Amino acid sequence: MNEHRRQILQMLSEGKISADEAERLISALEEGSAGKPSENVYGSDAKAKPKYLRVQVDSEDNDGHEGPTKVNVRVPMQLLRAGVKLAGLIPAQALHRANDAIHEQGIPFDLTQIKPENLEELIEQLSDLSVDVDQKDHETKVKVKVFCE
Repeated sequence: MNEHRRQILQMLSEGKISADEAERLISALEEGSAGKPSENVYGSDAKAKPKYLRVQVDSEDNDGHEGPTKVNVRVPMQLLRAGVKLAGLIPAQALHRANDAIHEQGIPFDLTQIKPENLEELIEQLSDLSVDVDQKDHETKVKVKVFCE
């Protein structure tokens, strides 16, 4: 970790800057050092961290609707970070009730296991996420894309 990054993280931990400000400063550092050799342990050809989770849907309905449906959602990764931090404020009893409801739907997911320290690993793994779905039947043509950018 270089000295500038360490200083930014120190200011963040002392409350002198917000998480958003720290992210902007670190991004500016990374952009400023683009022409310099990378200090990344994964090598110089490592991917940049994703900043957004993107969901796109294009549907051409032929069943009497008012035309095509288009959805283009770009969710900032910072929103995921904030959500995980806020989830830490949910009382344990409410988390258990939410887990029970999720399990009743057949989804094996445990909300109590979502921790801020695990989030960065999740976001790192999301950088490799890319889902493309093409569906064609006699009345509808749908294309769905989920990816990180």
